[in-house]
Amino acid sequence: MSQSRVENLLQDLCLLNPSNYEMVQAVRQMVLGLGTDVSEEVKYGGILFSVGTHFCGVFAYATHISIEFGEGAKLKDQYSVLEGKGKFRRHIKCLQMDDIQNKHLLHYVKLAYQMHSNRQIV
Repeated sequence: MSQSRVENLLQDLCLLNPSNYEMVQAVRQMVLGLGTDVSEEVKYGGILFSVGTHFCGVFAYATHISIEFGEGAKLKDQYSVLEGKGKFRRHIKCLQMDDIQNKHLLHYVKLAYQMHSNRQIV
């Protein structure tokens, strides 16, 4: 059931904003590639990724996508790209495909994954 909701969300996004669709798909492949224990579900209007508990999510907006970290305040911001001043949450905005690499998204996604799964990945 959850997978069909993900597919429906992606189909809608592809029709509404092909550029954001491509970025969301790139982020999905990155996150799902971390391990077979990663699952996804549609919640709060985006896609949340879990390893027992949610460790990040990707949300599409009119002009960008946002990768959200529910416990992002605990992540070491080595590249100074995390945004937000809340007690817990942080996010990274991507306006174009290059931002995924330029903002070191894989680094932060791995940190969040490791924090929630207690697994070390290279």
